[in-house]
Amino acid sequence: MLHCVMPSSSARRPNLDSSLPSEQGSSADNTPSSSAQPSPTINLTTQYALAIHTSSFSEIWSKIHPNDPSDEDPKLGEGEAHEKQQLLGHVLNPSRECVQEALQHARPNTLTHLVSDYFDHSESTSHLCLVLHNSVLRARSIYRDLHNLFDVFPLDSDPYLFTQSQCDWAFDIFLQFDRLDNPFPCPDSHNFHEMHNCFTELNQQLHRRLCKSRSRVHLLRRATTCSAMCLIGTVVGVSISAVAIASHGMIALVAGPLLPALLPSKITKKEMAHLAQLDAASRGTYVLHNDLATIDRLVERLYTAVEGDKFLIRLGLERGRERHPIHEITKQLQKNHHHFLSQLTDLEEHICLCFGAINRARSLLLEEIHLNKSRYS
Repeated sequence: MLHCVMPSSSARRPNLDSSLPSEQGSSADNTPSSSAQPSPTINLTTQYALAIHTSSFSEIWSKIHPNDPSDEDPKLGEGEAHEKQQLLGHVLNPSRECVQEALQHARPNTLTHLVSDYFDHSESTSHLCLVLHNSVLRARSIYRDLHNLFDVFPLDSDPYLFTQSQCDWAFDIFLQFDRLDNPFPCPDSHNFHEMHNCFTELNQQLHRRLCKSRSRVHLLRRATTCSAMCLIGTVVGVSISAVAIASHGMIALVAGPLLPALLPSKITKKEMAHLAQLDAASRGTYVLHNDLATIDRLVERLYTAVEGDKFLIRLGLERGRERHPIHEITKQLQKNHHHFLSQLTDLEEHICLCFGAINRARSLLLEEIHLNKSRYS
């Protein structure tokens, strides 16, 4: 995992918007554009602002924020497993049931296995996003008392104006904060490493299968062309020899090469349908891998920020309930708090963007599966 440097607020969002290319339908192969035709400049800040104001974003946001944030339970996300699964089914679209129904009659081959793996991995990513969303809610909850403390102790306040009861109150808040666990997974969490490995392996398998399928389509097209040329040559030869050949013999000669001319074409169309499914899964895997990497970096920064605040608070606890150290620790915490809240919002927004990317990719792939079924059923 990369150790990221904390960015400035002015340059923060443009560097993290890996979800945005999926909105524009960019290619997954990152092919550089020609120097003679430079690509137009894209304002990522503007594109990001547009992305978080779409109807799909608002719909997902409302689903994972059903209540007023001020009324959220600090232990949200620690309930029963079936409640988490119910929320996952509410957000994930197409659902697991729709996918299972579409794949239940599919022939068990490499393509079906890869497509099924993609749906499984995308669902696991959605589950991880919900877990991280609950981490954001817990973070807002455990920082709530600190936020109240900042209202009482503003940055420009005089420490000698604080009463001892106020210092005792601040000390108790520090003590409570120190006892709580960091709501975010540590950078070495197996969740991210496992998901990264799964997507990397799946992307490699899809790439190999795509290359093989494209090569097969190319060969089949050549076979179709050769068969058509043979048919034309035979017809010309038959026409020249028509005087000497009976009409029934001519029909036999013409019909003979017709079957191999049509057969490769039919196989090519079926292989092209498989290729479309592979391409949809490959693009979806690429986008989700990048989205997950972005979320991973955001979570790492938030984890580090919480650990930094815990370190400051421990310094304050070591010095007891004295007025001056409590004021200094509170002032340092308050300086970092605005940027911390901005990072929380960033993570929430990228989680919603990731949900949107997952749903779009799943819908596209499922559509290709239904099209292929309707053509060859």
